[in-house]
Amino acid sequence: MEGVPPVSTPESPMESPENAARCPFLLSTWSFGQRANEAAWPALAAGGSSIDAVEAVSVFCEDDPEIDSVGYGGLPDRDGAMSLDGCVMLSPEQCGSVCAIRRHRHPVSIARQVMDHTPHIMLAGEGADAFADAHDHPVEELLSPGAREAWEKRQRELPEQSRASSPRPVDVDPRGQLFAHGDDESRWSNNHDTIGVLAIDERGTLAGACSTSGMPWKVPGRVGDSPIIGHGLYVDPEGGAAVATGTGELVMAICGSFLAVELMRGGAMPGDAIREVLERIAKRSDLEPGHQIAVIALRPDGHWGSGALRPGFRLATSDAGGHQLLKPELVLLPGT
Repeated sequence: MEGVPPVSTPESPMESPENAARCPFLLSTWSFGQRANEAAWPALAAGGSSIDAVEAVSVFCEDDPEIDSVGYGGLPDRDGAMSLDGCVMLSPEQCGSVCAIRRHRHPVSIARQVMDHTPHIMLAGEGADAFADAHDHPVEELLSPGAREAWEKRQRELPEQSRASSPRPVDVDPRGQLFAHGDDESRWSNNHDTIGVLAIDERGTLAGACSTSGMPWKVPGRVGDSPIIGHGLYVDPEGGAAVATGTGELVMAICGSFLAVELMRGGAMPGDAIREVLERIAKRSDLEPGHQIAVIALRPDGHWGSGALRPGFRLATSDAGGHQLLKPELVLLPGT
């Protein structure tokens, strides 16, 4: 593997469509991924495993009340209740997932134990919470004061027909407030996003994780792409790794992360694979103003790429050269 990702600022895109990472390497979605990467990096740089690194990035975000789309800071469903989803993956034979957990804050850590200690891939709802209890995960409050305030304000001030509106996330606040831009109302009426992270350690082992509080104000029981293997996340040592963020239903319609990895398995560079995923979504979907999709991808040889359907997405990278916050190399619909 050669070189390091090019130096870039949040205001300028990456210059090369064929970025090559030097091991170890971390690649995360959204600007809040940068501080999560920074927290996880020392252990990875000291020879730690990629699976430990992606779990650490996820846990950092799940605990941060400033991040309004993941864990404790995430926004609740239509009825004001919180549920969390997440998954972790090393290969098609080594992966774990949980969805609709309501009493435990760290879905990725629980998903890793599903992978390590059961013959299953996915546990849901009360069964997943009971599994977490049995593996000594503490019961924790999932709804932060800020998220509760958001739901209460929405109930008071928005007419019922407006509560389903979904302006898309725009990454302008490094604290993690993807929906805090614009007027105050847009803070409370929004779509959703996730922390997705890919890593390759010094031994060349790929790993990925994805964690989310799901779509705010969702119909109770809704589960999106994030915890579904092959949709929000897919990792195959022979093909590569990819994670998607954005409107989950659009990703689920084409098995987005699996598609990106299969294209790389066939020889595509990550940027070309991401373009195909985004073009297929744009072609097959009736896009609404609030729809956004972004994808990051990493091949076993260290080449990586990123892309988004529309402006407003940023990503974070970490390697021996430092931590960077970047715009994606591809924005498929830049004028929207």
